[in-house]
Amino acid sequence: MLRVIAIDGPAASGKSSTAGRVAEQLGWAHLDSGALYRALTLAALDNIGEGGRGTGEGWSGQRIVSLADELPVRLVLVGEVFRAEVAGVDVGEAIRSERVTRHVSVIAAIPEVRTWANAQQRRAVEGGGGVGGVVVDGRDIGTVVFPEAPLKIFLTATPDERARRRLSQRGEAVDGDLVQRESQALAARDAADSTRRIAPLKPAADAVLLDTTALTLEQQVSRVVELARGLFPG
Repeated sequence: MLRVIAIDGPAASGKSSTAGRVAEQLGWAHLDSGALYRALTLAALDNIGEGGRGTGEGWSGQRIVSLADELPVRLVLVGEVFRAEVAGVDVGEAIRSERVTRHVSVIAAIPEVRTWANAQQRRAVEGGGGVGGVVVDGRDIGTVVFPEAPLKIFLTATPDERARRRLSQRGEAVDGDLVQRESQALAARDAADSTRRIAPLKPAADAVLLDTTALTLEQQVSRVVELARGLFPG
């Protein structure tokens, strides 16, 4: 049995935090697919530029993939976490910048980029070595990257709750105006991810839907771990 747990959901739904904790409790590895797309975006911005009028319209999928192979952009298992590296450098902090966030959806919608990223994720999981399994989070893990994963989770939460979480993560004040603006930005990201032609954001047919709006992180982690231990003995 493929020992993969796929956790999907929209931005700020708690995917990465949940996946990381679940992996820790199970003694598995954690792979954040978003970090790979962000690393690709950082590499494209630093080496190609912002493309057509700052929108990325001038970006070529083939050129980005070639750049990714040359630098390289890759996932490296460090302990029990797959880390995104560019040219051998850990870019975990740099990929969370506002500049990368502004462009990552454009990069992620390019078909050649998605094909490349999917192959990298599968290769990383297959070469995971002695880890018991891998918890992978993203937006199309259960539908495209690992459709055969025995356990698929789709996390949801209201836009306002996700906005509050995102603001808290950034250390910003959680007030009404900021929540509204952040909620609108997340809604725009959701729309872009859900309507793109290639691998749109949606739950797999056999995914467990988990609304985390009223759940603590510990509660949602506990629920996924409970499901995992029922499916993966030992």
